[in-house]
Amino acid sequence: MHDTPAKSKERALRIGIAGPVGTGKSSVIAALCRGLSTEFSLGVITNDIYTDEDARFLRSEGVLPGERIRAVETGACPHTAIRDDVTMNLIAIEDLERDFAPLDIVLVESGGDNLTATFSPALVDAQMFVLDVAGGGDVARKGGPGIARADLLVVNKIDLAEHVDVDVDQMVADAENARDGGPVLALSRKRPETVGHLCDWVRQLHRAYIGGTHTAIDPGPMAPHSHPHPHTTDH
Repeated sequence: MHDTPAKSKERALRIGIAGPVGTGKSSVIAALCRGLSTEFSLGVITNDIYTDEDARFLRSEGVLPGERIRAVETGACPHTAIRDDVTMNLIAIEDLERDFAPLDIVLVESGGDNLTATFSPALVDAQMFVLDVAGGGDVARKGGPGIARADLLVVNKIDLAEHVDVDVDQMVADAENARDGGPVLALSRKRPETVGHLCDWVRQLHRAYIGGTHTAIDPGPMAPHSHPHPHTTDH
C-alpha cells in the first residue's frame, strides 16, 4: 500500500509540473535542477505516452546525474497517470527515493495535456502549472483548475513576448485575477533573476513541508472529456 503525501513526512517533497504541450515544462525543471542541485538532493520523473523524450532531454542538458532522471511511459493520455490512476508514478517515485535515499525533492513532470490537467494530491504535495506567452496573451483568462488553483502559475518564455505581441504585465494581471490573487511568476530561463524567484518559491515550499505547515490541496478534478476511437471499416 502506498502512503499518500498527507500521511508521510519521512520522504521527499514531491512537486508536480503540468501544462499544455510546448509551454516549457522540461525547461522549467532544468532551471530548477541547475539552481537547486547544490542545496538539495533531487530526482526527476517525466511522463510521456510512448517515449522517454523529456527524460532524454534533461539528461542531455546535464542538469542531474542521468540515473536520477527516470521516465514513465503512460501508454495513454498523460492526465491518466497523474490524476486517474497514479500507481505507475508512485512506484517510479518510490523506486527513485529508495535508490538515492535520502532525497529532498522529487519533480514530477506531466506529459503535455490541456488546460484542465491536474495532479492528484495522492501523488504530489504541491503543483505548478506552466503557460507560455506563445500560447497567447489571453490564455490565462480561459481558466481551468490548473490555472486557477495550482500552488503556483508560471508564465514562461517572457523573453519571446515582443515577438508574439503579448503584453506580459497584462497577462500576469489576468492570471492573478483568474487565481484570485494566487501566486503567479513570470519566467524566462534567459533572465537569471526570474529563475532565482522560482528557486526561492521552491525553497520556501520545502521549508513549509519540512516544518509541517504545508498541506497538499486538490485543485479539483479535470473537466469531463473523452478520446473517441477512430472508426474502422470492414472490407
